[in-house]
Amino acid sequence: MRAGANVLPVLLLILLRRSGAVWLTLPASGTKCVSEEIHNNVVVLGDYAVISDAEDLNSLPVISTKVTSPFGNTLYHKENVTYGQFSFTTSEAGNYLACFWLDSHYAGHGDLTVNIDWKTGIAAKDWESVARKEKLEGVELELAKLEEAVEAIHDNLLYLKDREAEMRTLSEETNAQVAWFSIMSLGICILVSTAQLLHLKRYFQKKKLI
Repeated sequence: MRAGANVLPVLLLILLRRSGAVWLTLPASGTKCVSEEIHNNVVVLGDYAVISDAEDLNSLPVISTKVTSPFGNTLYHKENVTYGQFSFTTSEAGNYLACFWLDSHYAGHGDLTVNIDWKTGIAAKDWESVARKEKLEGVELELAKLEEAVEAIHDNLLYLKDREAEMRTLSEETNAQVAWFSIMSLGICILVSTAQLLHLKRYFQKKKLI
């Protein structure tokens, strides 16, 4: 019982901090992508910016960005920018992909580093605005965060349960198909072997060898 009590705070902490900055090195030519598996109805917020030693902001290399859903729908697309922000609420469960590539004018000048801050769920929520709107502070605000974290954990568990059921169904269907294929293959092998034996028997009888 004590172990279970220790797990919940850890899960809450993970959900509350479910964000992270990623340093992505873009090649001189080609595309680099980051992805995350997200379930339905989750808020996603992303900030990205080019990291360069150039002192003149006008001389910063520019990049293009495209964010797509699991089914390939374009959720965000910008070209020739040095920084930007995208936000959306997921309507499909699966892997969401954010891809970055260098502008053609800068291609060939070497690699480039891009900083990406990807936030989902509770981490993407503007808690300062919530606190001002609902006049929450201190312990009340932390309790509100924990309450939403518990709801997020519940939603995640339901999502994992549904995925497990889908995978189990798919596995059972695949096993059934493999079993039928094996039975059919065995039946064909038996029929072919029987036909070969009958043919050889007739051949030997014709040649009066048996």
